[in-house]
Amino acid sequence: MRTTSSREVYANPWMTVREDGIRRADDSDGIYGVVDKPDYALIIPMDGDRLHLVEQFRYPLGMRRWEFPQGTAPDRAEVETAELAARELREETGLRAARLTDLGRLDVAPGMSSQRGRVFLATGLTAGEHERELEEQDMRAAWFDRAEVERMIRDGEVTDAQSIAGYLLLCLHERKT
Repeated sequence: MRTTSSREVYANPWMTVREDGIRRADDSDGIYGVVDKPDYALIIPMDGDRLHLVEQFRYPLGMRRWEFPQGTAPDRAEVETAELAARELREETGLRAARLTDLGRLDVAPGMSSQRGRVFLATGLTAGEHERELEEQDMRAAWFDRAEVERMIRDGEVTDAQSIAGYLLLCLHERKT
């Protein structure tokens, strides 16, 4: 498959949407709609057997959701992911990590978006003041023990795909260490 044309159809400070004309292997033409967003970092703050989650209103879903802290740099900037992870952790929770361990990469929705992310385990945590963006002012944060997080996933209280996949990466990391 190859790209024959590309045009931006929408842009804002967080994303762009483009429509690409494509030529398939059988020489037929088609189109792809692609959401371009910068890489993100997802952070799993862990203190002993406790994990720190944030809850916020997710406008596209029209509901509040619990998830691990995560985000991108402002204005679609590309930032080194460990630096981004430290910033997002501080911004959303006020926590600072002595150690950030890279657990792996996630692709958000590879059938429609170019966005990729890295998952980090944050340990050696100290508390401080959060530095939330305007859209995050209603965010809440809380500690949960591992059994409670797993129950929340099982019962559909945590449905964020990146958070669930990040938790699996944490479990796999723990198995190998």
